[in-house]
Amino acid sequence: MTAAVLHLATPTALERGLLRLAAAITAYAEHRRERRAERHEIALDMLREQRARKRDPRALDIALLSLGSRPR
Repeated sequence: MTAAVLHLATPTALERGLLRLAAAITAYAEHRRERRAERHEIALDMLREQRARKRDPRALDIALLSLGSRPR
């Protein structure tokens, strides 16, 4: 191999810059995807918790009885 062939095989400064830019954009997109997935998981957890906490219609009557008051 000659020196000219080896020189052509390496990326140019522009290509190296474009590769760095592509890596930075990829890292940014991955970070946003991870954050979005975290927020989505938190929202699902909150929704599950809200659905699990069904209101007991007798809770007020029980609380009033425990305070010594008459139920509604």
